[in-house]
Amino acid sequence: METDFVEELRWRGLLHDMMPGTQELLQKEVVAGYIGFDPTADSLHIGSLTQILTLLRFQKAGHKPIALLGGATGMVGDPSGKSAERNLLDEATLYKNIEGQKKQLEKFLDFSDPKTGAELVNNYDWMKGYSFIEFIRDVGKHLTVSYMMAKDSVKNRLETGMSFTEFSYQLLQAFDFYTLYKTKNCKLQMGGSDQWGNITSGAELIRRKNGGEAYALTTQLVRKSDGSKFGKTETGTVWLDKTKTSPYQFYQFWINTTDEDAKNYVKMFTFLTKQEIEALTAEHGKDPGKRILQRVLAKELTCFVHSEEDYRAALETSGILFNGGLSEFLKLNEATFLEIFEGVQKFDIQKKYLENGIGVLELLVERTSIFPSKSEARKMIIGGGLSLNKQKVETPDMIVGYDFMIKNKYIIVQKGKKNYYLCIVS
Repeated sequence: METDFVEELRWRGLLHDMMPGTQELLQKEVVAGYIGFDPTADSLHIGSLTQILTLLRFQKAGHKPIALLGGATGMVGDPSGKSAERNLLDEATLYKNIEGQKKQLEKFLDFSDPKTGAELVNNYDWMKGYSFIEFIRDVGKHLTVSYMMAKDSVKNRLETGMSFTEFSYQLLQAFDFYTLYKTKNCKLQMGGSDQWGNITSGAELIRRKNGGEAYALTTQLVRKSDGSKFGKTETGTVWLDKTKTSPYQFYQFWINTTDEDAKNYVKMFTFLTKQEIEALTAEHGKDPGKRILQRVLAKELTCFVHSEEDYRAALETSGILFNGGLSEFLKLNEATFLEIFEGVQKFDIQKKYLENGIGVLELLVERTSIFPSKSEARKMIIGGGLSLNKQKVETPDMIVGYDFMIKNKYIIVQKGKKNYYLCIVS
């Protein structure tokens, strides 16, 4: 049985706003609906997952998803949610970005069903032959300046300054909706809550220019429970392209989420049912230390974005880091070894310091800043909480020499259970 798309978004905590009549339309007929993707990079990132999954949930509910790649709008730049104007992309970069995102979307969406199969479109296809004069005559006259100025994406930028280029973005996105309405009977546009103004402008253009009825639906912008930006880590953006963010790093992002975030994310980012999620949440509550929700979340997302094989490899790599011995590290090739320590703080040490041996306290405090003082390092060692190359340091008087180096270059420092550092000797 097909799900009710709106109710599905609602219980998952994803629904933000929708125009009156949207749910009734979706219950009445098969609807074509679209979401636009901004080609600012040649890969989508986990911030894009909400919209990718929205299109998939839309399709599973029996409707037709359209993914729009902004070949034209990407040349202008969307001001929504931005505090300053961004640099415009050149055509070659834009083309590269579109091709990269296209490949990813083709992997996630189902194109096979004759009735509800997904479609990919590029708004450059209908904008490339449109002259400026034609555009302002055909489109510009239908939306007043006061209507456009009332949108948050414009109001929030008036004080910091906004070029006419960015101001016109709203018209371009509205025309996209109008074009898809005319050519593909697309009656619904979806997006993040910051897109509400652009989407409703499109519905308004359809009403004024064509006398048609079109609808808008937006999803919540995902935030971490502490209010910080979702999808950003200390090492940067979490990408869907495995050459930019390895499957291991991707897996680690999800496994390291807080309990509160994991409870929300498992609803927002998986296809697990309400009953399955409630059961998992209850099981997690009995013993949070087992991190059941985080493990399920990391597995579901790594398999979805990458593959089951990548998930198993990430699991194995995690096991080596947190449970493995020195022999397992020695078996790894250097690329895999460094991948494990990708997000770990690193310190460069000159080889000369190890030539005659260096005291472990000097290594931890003076040659690195792993500990702020020798007294703190000594206390940790005496308490049994410090390891070098997976071997517990028994005494603060230990001497570290060349024989400690893994692959003639690295020393792994483990402080407590979870804090890792990598010393690179050169």
